[in-house]
Amino acid sequence: MSAQHVVMQLPGTAHLIPAARCKTVFDRNPGVRAVLLRFIEDLLNLSAQTAACNRLHSVEQRTARWLLMAAHRVGGDVLPLTQEFLAAMLGVRRSGVSEAAGELQRSGLIRYRRGQITIVDRAGLEKTAWECYGLDRRRVERLL
Repeated sequence: MSAQHVVMQLPGTAHLIPAARCKTVFDRNPGVRAVLLRFIEDLLNLSAQTAACNRLHSVEQRTARWLLMAAHRVGGDVLPLTQEFLAAMLGVRRSGVSEAAGELQRSGLIRYRRGQITIVDRAGLEKTAWECYGLDRRRVERLL
């Protein structure tokens, strides 16, 4: 039984491996072990970066970062997301995301309609997200 609750944030595929099987492969295969340990290190670094970002940046800046990270992972600028879901991912109230998304839209960085956010100006959104997104992107690229 895992203490974790996994949520797929965007449409895609996922795989489930029983923990015992994963441990067996981890123990027997140095290549798999190296990749998993690198993934865990990057995940811990991402968690620390997220904590710092949440402490230092506004909801608008954090929204920009999260949208860029999601777009990078799906390989496109159209994200099927509701404000309610984005609020849950950012740990803020929906009204905070509504204000942040409204400001990003007024600035011409995104286009939002019910259930769909489109990144219109990636460079501008990256500036809004400060250095946090660049650090995240480089970390994921190193991992992959």
